[in-house]
Amino acid sequence: MSLRLIVSMEAVPGKINDLIEAYRIRCDEVRFEPGCEQYELYQSTERPNQLVLLEKWSDDAVLQNHINVGKANNSSATASLRTGDTSIERYVMD
Repeated sequence: MSLRLIVSMEAVPGKINDLIEAYRIRCDEVRFEPGCEQYELYQSTERPNQLVLLEKWSDDAVLQNHINVGKANNSSATASLRTGDTSIERYVMD
């Protein structure tokens, strides 16, 4: 059973290009993780500071591994580039 994550975030004013670049690098890395089927960033056409990250993982175990690796590597490099609440929605795909 695949899992889909939809992660919505907003860039600090004036930092949108920095945030996009940070995620371009991150996306290139994560796409090679076992079980990663999609990891793509999109920018809103209506609210240019709003981004959404679409993730798809083959199962919960590989997603949990991705989360653990991120924590171990202290991957909060984008935290200073984001503002407000980052929301994460999780969906199951049969």
